[in-house]
Amino acid sequence: MANHLTGGCYCGGVRYRLDGPRRDIIGCHCSQCRKTSGHFAAMTSVPKGKLTLLSDKTLTWFQSSESVRRGFCNRCGGNLFFDPAEKPTISVTAGTLDLPTGLRMTRHIFVEDRSDYYDIPAD
Repeated sequence: MANHLTGGCYCGGVRYRLDGPRRDIIGCHCSQCRKTSGHFAAMTSVPKGKLTLLSDKTLTWFQSSESVRRGFCNRCGGNLFFDPAEKPTISVTAGTLDLPTGLRMTRHIFVEDRSDYYDIPAD
């Protein structure tokens, strides 16, 4: 895996770099991720100090709960970051990463909160 990955939102107003190892992709089906992504959120994560914002001119933070803020682009609406205050890591939406990522989807969480229009295979 490359030492760093880059990514950004659709319009390019937010660009970032992730340094060092990343967690493989987790699909989160919680109600907040459903509402902010339009389906479920596929995310990797890195230690907060390993995320470098290369451009943040359109980055806006939304306090989605008492302990979590979410970063998105205020121009194109791109869902970018999930930042839990009490954790040393920040999650980054996998779809905003530049290819190739070298990452794999490894599991799904909060599947009991998924919408009723799809199933997740048991395996």
